[in-house]
Amino acid sequence: MATHEREITEPVDLCRPDGGLDPDAVGWSRTPLHRGNLRGWGRTKRWEYWCVTAPGHLLALTVSDLDYLTLNTVYFLAWDEHSVLEDHERTALAPGFPRRPTALPEGIAGSGGPHGADLTVGPERPSRRQVRVTIAQEPGGTRLRARAVTADLRTLEVDLLVALPDGHETLSVVVPWDEKRFQYTSKHTARPATGTVRLGDRTYAFDQDAWGVLDHGRGRWPRSLGWNWGAASGRTDGHTVGLQFGGQWTAGTGATENALCVDGRLTKLGAELDWHYDPAAPLAPWRITTPGTDQVDLTFTPFHDRRTRTEAGLIANRTDQCFGHYRGTVRTDDGRRIAVERLLGWAEDVRMRW
Repeated sequence: MATHEREITEPVDLCRPDGGLDPDAVGWSRTPLHRGNLRGWGRTKRWEYWCVTAPGHLLALTVSDLDYLTLNTVYFLAWDEHSVLEDHERTALAPGFPRRPTALPEGIAGSGGPHGADLTVGPERPSRRQVRVTIAQEPGGTRLRARAVTADLRTLEVDLLVALPDGHETLSVVVPWDEKRFQYTSKHTARPATGTVRLGDRTYAFDQDAWGVLDHGRGRWPRSLGWNWGAASGRTDGHTVGLQFGGQWTAGTGATENALCVDGRLTKLGAELDWHYDPAAPLAPWRITTPGTDQVDLTFTPFHDRRTRTEAGLIANRTDQCFGHYRGTVRTDDGRRIAVERLLGWAEDVRMRW
């Protein structure tokens, strides 16, 4: 389905000098071209989220700055065909005032592109609920390193390289609620990954079928909002496929964050997707489709719910991030129909007050 959003092909600032949204920034691009030049304090959100998946295990890192709070997280999950074997999350919180302790760059952290920079947060040898995360540019990709101590007192050490092959296209888009509330997001799927995660005395390899997904965000958000996000990467039907789907939060803005990446080439989906699922039973199958067409016709079957419920002053968070597999069909903008079979990824239902 053709999109009516404007494709951006030249570098552009996200904000005007007064801090409002620059109208020239509204649109989408196949490579990151926006400079996240946010100014001022209040309602501003900055983050880098990486998730690297492999058959049987995955690793997710979050570095975020919410103006009044920073939140850095390391998450590791391992499973077999019968059950979840390891499920560990360590989160470090710190107040964001009187000064900002996490200076996230205007571009993608660890990127060699415009306005990116290497980023390190946390102590060299973290303990208890501390974490250390490093996101750095290396030839050909982004190096992710992390260290944390799990609740059962094992050391978790991460060393992964997420490649960015030449010509690999990604989705960057500005979602405008209005000139004062807007979000720039850059979503990367199907980026090959290699490396290891060591948990205690066991090492987990990320090699032939390991894939990195990036969610880079810079914007100013409403006080309360809900969203869906689904993503998956892998090889299926003779192709390398990345799925990137969003919902709820973009409705009525004239923008979507929906795209397919097939063999490194992006198909932008201009329509809001239909999400069919039961929020009260997130581990039941989900259905994601394009309304009125068969461009996306997928069933997502979860096997694990990363469930968060938080009521802590300024923040209230209800998250079900479900990991599982996608099956069905998608169609690229040149008419190719791709069969999707057990593509590993996630779908989430989130409600935030922040």
